[in-house]
Amino acid sequence: MNDYKKILVAIDFSGSGNIVINQAQRLANQLDAELSVIHVLDNIPMPDTPYGTIIDLNTQSSDSLLEDEKNKLNQTCDGMNIAPCNRWMIWGKPQEEITQLAIKENIDLIVVGSHGRHGLAVLMGSTAKGVIFNAECDVLTVHLKDDQ
Repeated sequence: MNDYKKILVAIDFSGSGNIVINQAQRLANQLDAELSVIHVLDNIPMPDTPYGTIIDLNTQSSDSLLEDEKNKLNQTCDGMNIAPCNRWMIWGKPQEEITQLAIKENIDLIVVGSHGRHGLAVLMGSTAKGVIFNAECDVLTVHLKDDQ
């Protein structure tokens, strides 16, 4: 196994998000690695904001949906003792933003969840698949069952 010193975990606040971040934190603890978290906003409207915009987690906005997402991210990271400088919320396409942040932050390993669905979902693609094919570092997928 490589010497992973900087691990980035992508979370989406689905029911399975805790499973993915818990696995990443266990791995980071075992390897004595620094853990960072990214949450990419792609499902709420962000008027007049171009893709790739980093959302300031410390500034209040008038958008209640955005504030809810920021609160979820901060609560999750606070509960896991993840430093504020290792928390990222970015507006954009998940696979692009995850892989770009990994390059920018010199990440050694990206951890993402994957449902491994079949049929139409495979044809349409997935975040995990996009990260695997576009990342310049190793990627660990945490297999999730459909009921997780």
